[in-house]
Amino acid sequence: MPATTALERDLVALLAEAGFARIEPPLLIAADLVRDLVGEQIARRMFVTADADGTELCLRPDYTIPVAHAHLTGPSMSKAGAYSYCGPVFRQGPSGSGEFVQAGVESLGRTDREAADAEVVALALEATRALVKKPLRLVMGDLAIVLKLLPALGLPPVWRRRLTKDFRRSGMLAADLDALKASVAGAPTYSGLVAALEGADKAAARALVADLLSIAGISTVGGRSTGDIAERFLEQATLGSSGLTPEKVEVIEKVLAVSGNPIEALDSLRAITKGAGLDLAEPLAALEARNALLAARGIDLNAVSFSTGFGRDVDYYTGLVFEIHDATSDAEAPLVGGGRYDRLTDMLAAKLGLAGPVPAVGCAFWVERLAQSGKASNGGAS
Repeated sequence: MPATTALERDLVALLAEAGFARIEPPLLIAADLVRDLVGEQIARRMFVTADADGTELCLRPDYTIPVAHAHLTGPSMSKAGAYSYCGPVFRQGPSGSGEFVQAGVESLGRTDREAADAEVVALALEATRALVKKPLRLVMGDLAIVLKLLPALGLPPVWRRRLTKDFRRSGMLAADLDALKASVAGAPTYSGLVAALEGADKAAARALVADLLSIAGISTVGGRSTGDIAERFLEQATLGSSGLTPEKVEVIEKVLAVSGNPIEALDSLRAITKGAGLDLAEPLAALEARNALLAARGIDLNAVSFSTGFGRDVDYYTGLVFEIHDATSDAEAPLVGGGRYDRLTDMLAAKLGLAGPVPAVGCAFWVERLAQSGKASNGGAS
């Protein structure tokens, strides 16, 4: 699909010149595939239809999944691939048509992860600067630090899943930490039937809860089946599991509170983990290497905002996450956003029956937002 505006044409040219070949995947993709990979926040905004056989399809909500699918099912799947795109994506919203123009790049299969990360961030910043002649703000985080921290602390699996899932959801992580502190302090996080089920055989307890709900005439609640509700009961019963201490909660809070430029953040994280006796050498070494590579590409790290608690509202990120904002605007929506999403490609490869990890990093440019910021920076000229 050809670019239709001068800004789109300029952006497409910039991405192609950087070595990212243009790709145009299908508009319609399997709805179940998207639901499994993107998480609730995007899945509930999909436009869904069905083919003649009744198979559910959806209009692509972004380019990442169809581009990754095209790479993994194409002739170059065993090699590194660098792709760019520009075209419509579709997500339901409170207003408007739900159709947006998105451009971006995806880098798949590169094992030099930090170098690939740095290339994508630098290209995103360079392209945005070329199109928007005003101050920009680069915000970064690294989910790999949190993903390594939780098991290193020995948190129960249910807490690891809950904290990881809620990491990107505004306000929910703070509530999780409050609940975690309450369970450590002995405050009840559950009662009644849930407390009675703690320690019971999981299958039997799940069946008991489902039976009780059925006896009460409850088949579904908010779209959840009785089995789903029973599973939730059992999860709540394990939230107060042993192995939690005030010291562990304090370490989590300290790590998630780290912010500053990436160099300051690295120093703070090393001090915290050393004091707590935790081994986070791998993600911190990756952060250090990425910092050096970004600096080598001319990015002033002192002007970058890094926060360990920063995440993006998509479930598939596993490492670097970043956004570029118009520094002169109070708007929360980024001009560009992206990061490392090895989890998505690994899950997709498994669904396709392919072996081995598939490293992946990319970013998306929101073309309408870029156009609006560019228009404002030119005094309203079109």
